[in-house]
Amino acid sequence: MTVGEAVRRRILALCEERSITINRLSILSGVTQSTLNNIMSGRNHTTTVATVKKLCDGLNITVDEFFCPEYFHDLEQELK
Repeated sequence: MTVGEAVRRRILALCEERSITINRLSILSGVTQSTLNNIMSGRNHTTTVATVKKLCDGLNITVDEFFCPEYFHDLEQELK
């Protein structure tokens, strides 16, 4: 799994846990709808730490909690 796929998977899981939509997450976090759409569609392959921090703030979790799931521990190497 790539970093982008893991981030998408985590965002979906967190939204599902909280019963919120991606649009609602955009409002809560201050991350634009277009940025979130790009992340969720895979058009954005690298999400910045600043964006993840905003998402975490909107979800009221820490960055550590965001990256906690096991699938972040076994990511593919992405050297080009």
